[in-house]
Amino acid sequence: MRFQVPQFIEIEDKIFGQLTFKQFIYLAGGVGGSIVLYIYIPFKIISIILIIPLLALSGALAFYKVNGKSFIDVIESSFYFYTGNKLYLWKKAERKPKSKIEDQMEQMRSTVSVPRLSDSKLKDLTWSLDIKEALNPVTREEK
Repeated sequence: MRFQVPQFIEIEDKIFGQLTFKQFIYLAGGVGGSIVLYIYIPFKIISIILIIPLLALSGALAFYKVNGKSFIDVIESSFYFYTGNKLYLWKKAERKPKSKIEDQMEQMRSTVSVPRLSDSKLKDLTWSLDIKEALNPVTREEK
């Protein structure tokens, strides 16, 4: 017995003519909302001004795609972006300008580095060298 493998599973079924179920709901909601606005707002010019963006939004939700994604996904992603927490990894901090004297002093400190050994450190160094020489008796002639 052979079974048929479904093809094109990412494409939604066309239910209402050339419209999918989602597209039909978006358009029906836009048209229904437009009718409600037209009937219940007494000034017809104000109702038409409100109806035009509502119909544009319902048309965009039904048909408009941004980079292959539906418009409702783009709106949802932008909402989460603007309301969610953001992690800043680096912020530039302003530095105070140094005077010429401070720059010269810093250059002098970096170029002149003389190690300072006190008497006790010098004695410790000679003692450690004597101990290592005594533990590892290798003369200069053997090297």
